[in-house]
Amino acid sequence: MIILGIDPGTRTVGYGLIRSQGSALSYVDAGAIQLRASDPLPKRLAGAAAGLREILQQHEVDEAAVEDVFVRENPRTALKIGQGRGALLAVLGEAGIEVASYPPATVKRAVAGRGDAAKAQLGTMVARILGLSEPPEPADVSDALAVALTHALRRNHPEGRPAR
Repeated sequence: MIILGIDPGTRTVGYGLIRSQGSALSYVDAGAIQLRASDPLPKRLAGAAAGLREILQQHEVDEAAVEDVFVRENPRTALKIGQGRGALLAVLGEAGIEVASYPPATVKRAVAGRGDAAKAQLGTMVARILGLSEPPEPADVSDALAVALTHALRRNHPEGRPAR
């Protein structure tokens, strides 16, 4: 089974694809859809959607997982990211792909063992789990792979994170 993880954004959309075969997890592909910050939001949303369509054409995705929006200090930023997330969800819906959503703390807890893990720690654990020589860059890519891993781990161990 190929699982697509997505870290939504309005400037950078991270994506990561993993293969889940039983309890074996392996890296397939990952990267970032880069959007120009100077473009108006509707153009960036269209760019994110087009980028995701390209990824879906290149890979046979069975399921997807998208990180939930987290509101820090700026609700306007969260709203924009939510709009970007919605554009991506629409593309996945058009493709008929089943989608799960996970809050950032759940992703961090599933992959790094702590809901308040730092981005660097999350990237290190993604690399370790997938047998990569170093954490994928930018952090949006590591985050997307972590979302995909969370989905795979939840599918294989619905009661929680397996012991390592």
